[in-house]
Amino acid sequence: MSSTLRKTLHRLLDAPGPSGFESAAAAVWREIAGEFAADVWSDVHGNSYASLAGEGKPTVMLAGHVDEIGLMVHYIDDDGYLFVRAVGGWDPSVLVGQRIEVLGDDGSVPGVVGRKAIHLMNQEDRDKAVKLKELWVDIGAKDGDAARDRVSVGDVAVIRSETLDLGEHVVAARSIDDRAGAAVVLEALRRAKEKGATLRGVAVATAQEEISLRSGGGARTSSYGLEPDAAIVIDVTHATDHPHMDKKEHGDVKLGAGPVLSRGAVINHRLLAAMAAAAERADLHIQWQAAPSSTGTDADSIFTSRSGVATAVVSLPNRYMHSPNQLVDLRDLDVAAELIAETLAGLDPDETFVS
Repeated sequence: MSSTLRKTLHRLLDAPGPSGFESAAAAVWREIAGEFAADVWSDVHGNSYASLAGEGKPTVMLAGHVDEIGLMVHYIDDDGYLFVRAVGGWDPSVLVGQRIEVLGDDGSVPGVVGRKAIHLMNQEDRDKAVKLKELWVDIGAKDGDAARDRVSVGDVAVIRSETLDLGEHVVAARSIDDRAGAAVVLEALRRAKEKGATLRGVAVATAQEEISLRSGGGARTSSYGLEPDAAIVIDVTHATDHPHMDKKEHGDVKLGAGPVLSRGAVINHRLLAAMAAAAERADLHIQWQAAPSSTGTDADSIFTSRSGVATAVVSLPNRYMHSPNQLVDLRDLDVAAELIAETLAGLDPDETFVS
């Protein structure tokens, strides 16, 4: 396990950065990239880039989104309570009782997510699913004016938590999706450089993936601007190795068993074959999953950019996705970075990716 990758991940995980408000996390990513990349820059959409010095062919984009899910203040009542909307996809039940920090203009404001105590609920209320509109955020304000002095409508918030090491290899954090991928693209680029890759490799910490189902987010704009020949998207996928999972429905993906390669309509067959060959060449253990239509990742925006981009997806097994404590195994990240670097170093400059 690379100590550099471990340090990169830990530095990224605790930086707040909900979709559309990624600047703090993106700044950390660019600072790390500046330690080895030939060129580091950002764009108007909030995407961050790091490139190798090579000007050869092909141009390969490595995309890992730097945003995380969060909350946004949309109403402050006269008693000083905040009501929020989701930034990205939440299961509201995991929010009850959580500590959060609202990212205000004058610094972060701590708060807790409130809900009627179970003692005060009737049986019907107890049996109903939690709805976000039934929750509120308590920042300890005496009234609405006091709350509005500290927080504004449109401020975003994240779960207040610290990264937790569970044993030697497993890490828990709120922003695993997809700071883990953002860390891997940097490590892969670093290793590709060490392996002597001469292609034009560009790592991108894309913005707004969690809210980009219709717009395409930063993946669409960054791929349009870069005009890559190929793109490798690194995101998380659901580990199915915990209780109450139906593998016939969700597939068989284990934490610590290696990164996952997808097969499906979005995936370019020649790029996928190159990655599978790289895994065999370097004796790297990988897992597989089916993606018959969309992938639910930045790949869905990238593969149709301009006249088309040869795209592949590397997924990191993740338990408890979109919760305050998502789990990944650092060994999966390490193998993913090595797989991508080995692929980049082995690509033919004349590769067209046309099947």
